Amino acid sequence: MKKILLTAIIALTMATAGARDYNFNEMTYTPKATQFLLNTNDDAQEVVLRIYDAGKDGNMIKKVNMKRDKKIAGEWHATVKGDLKGRFYTFDVKYNGVFAGENPGIFAKAVGVNGRRGAIIDMAETNPEGWDIGRRSPLIALGDHIIYEMHHRDFSIDPSSGLQYKGKFLALTEPKAIEYLKTLGVNTIHILPSYDYASIDEEHLEQNRYNWGYDPLNYNVPEGGYSTNPYDPATRIREFKMMVQALHNAGIQVVLDVVYNHTYSIDDGNFQRTCPDAFYRKNPDGSWSNGSGCGNETASDQEIMRAYMLASVKYWMDEYGIDGFRFDLMGVHDIETMNAIADMVHEQFPQSLIYGEGWSAGGCAIPNERLGMKANMKQMPGIAAFSDDLRDALRGPWDGDDKAAFLGGVPGYEESIKFGIAGASLHPQIDYSKVNYSKEPFANNPNQMIAYVSCHDDMCLVDRLRASIPNLTTKDLIKLDLMAQTAVFTSQGIPFMLSGEEMLRDKKGVHNSYESPDSINHLDWNNLNRYPQVFEYYKNLIALRKNHVAFKMGGMPQSNILAQHLEFLPGGDCLVVYRYKDLKVLGDSWNDIIVILNGNNERRTVKLPKSTYTIVGDGDVINEQGLYTITTDEIIVPARSAIIMHD
Repeated sequence: MKKILLTAIIALTMATAGARDYNFNEMTYTPKATQFLLNTNDDAQEVVLRIYDAGKDGNMIKKVNMKRDKKIAGEWHATVKGDLKGRFYTFDVKYNGVFAGENPGIFAKAVGVNGRRGAIIDMAETNPEGWDIGRRSPLIALGDHIIYEMHHRDFSIDPSSGLQYKGKFLALTEPKAIEYLKTLGVNTIHILPSYDYASIDEEHLEQNRYNWGYDPLNYNVPEGGYSTNPYDPATRIREFKMMVQALHNAGIQVVLDVVYNHTYSIDDGNFQRTCPDAFYRKNPDGSWSNGSGCGNETASDQEIMRAYMLASVKYWMDEYGIDGFRFDLMGVHDIETMNAIADMVHEQFPQSLIYGEGWSAGGCAIPNERLGMKANMKQMPGIAAFSDDLRDALRGPWDGDDKAAFLGGVPGYEESIKFGIAGASLHPQIDYSKVNYSKEPFANNPNQMIAYVSCHDDMCLVDRLRASIPNLTTKDLIKLDLMAQTAVFTSQGIPFMLSGEEMLRDKKGVHNSYESPDSINHLDWNNLNRYPQVFEYYKNLIALRKNHVAFKMGGMPQSNILAQHLEFLPGGDCLVVYRYKDLKVLGDSWNDIIVILNGNNERRTVKLPKSTYTIVGDGDVINEQGLYTITTDEIIVPARSAIIMHD
């Protein structure tokens, strides 16, 4: 029944846009025959299908002229009899008397090494044992997500990880990795781009080339470099599914980082060779629009790209059990398409996370008012956006690695911190004119804000603190690191952290490590022994958030719930004090929780409502059972520290 509803949503969305009902099922295998289908522009003159015996080089064993569909313009078909399992194929489309060049199509589901030929396989044979259960998502309420952003290679490549499958999907099936994630307490793994991308030569993995993966080649096939055998098309698929299965069995959801906003190239890419100009935006002068900053910008507002994105997202959910999606440069995509995707995903999984970067990397060929920008989030109620407001208020503005902010004792960012604590939502005590970027709430409710202080982009937190705060001792570095994450995890947004921050990771000061070697990007697991207090603090901070509804009011129905239960107490320069109050009516075990963030390089005295308080966080340690108890109307907060207490 759900599949029928999803199909209806896609069809309705496309009918509304006046589009044709695209079928992207390009290869359907049976032992008796394999059916091929390709969508082209209406003016395609000829389509040639070639069958090969190898994923690269080898012999062409068959050449077939595909037939144009008599009813659907631009759709071509061919049926090749016999058992073709294990063979490979390409399409070649002729326009204006010239063939565009062989490629695996725009929706290949399996490919050979380096992704230049499609592969003919039986997808059912890629399912690991128990997949019918393992594909199912563990149930996590929207406000309960703890997001852990991970690059496959970073996490497991170093010998100190002790993992067998270094840099591979299978690393996340190993008991040590699963137990580590469960102990930390994260329940949602955001994996950086894991589709087949162009910058890694899968034939020479011994060269240890590194890339984040933001250069799409085949959107609907797992990356071969993360598999144990990129030459076997089924291996990467099976191992990806084994990874999802292991995480699901551990109660952890999987969010896929998707990069539909641009492709690795235009002229040599599958889109352009199949449907020239249909997938990309152009400027009025005919040049390629470049809102992605990567040389091209896809056109989600055009019928074929919108249909493609819907079909691709649905495929990753249905075939691979993906639970949610993070959209790279969501500000390149139009609002209508993003809402159609959210509606489709939430029809199947109502609590699925869909979030993205609410900005572009340059001007787009359509107006900002139509795009998935952070300022337009109220028009996309089922989607969340990263809060660069909170991020930069804590660590420093994005346009200078050596510029500090709240954590560096620089005043003026207090309202931006409050904005983040309130989940980018409306709160009567926030002066929005003083917020660094957003001059009004961008979220309908806090679940539309992703709270974070670092991610794979820019410097990681440790490097940024060192670069922006002179003469920082290791002791103060740790205190500031912990205070930054205290703000993130006690805010009303959905918390997000970069893998390895709990180990006090660094990247040796590299700002953009997208192709830096492992020596820069790897996690050094020895840091767990060097700085055990850091992991312990992160673990206990995550548990604290999970155990108290105070920090997760975004999903509650009351329209004015933040005004009733979140109060900002008097603070000062680089001093933010907030109280979650009257919590027992919401079902919390504590009635009032007070959090104090002191970014100053000296202690501060803070006035409090007179009461008896239990201190559960002192800036160095979190113990939910209590560190000590005080009866007072004020407290002295140490320099560069976060205090958490309840009455």
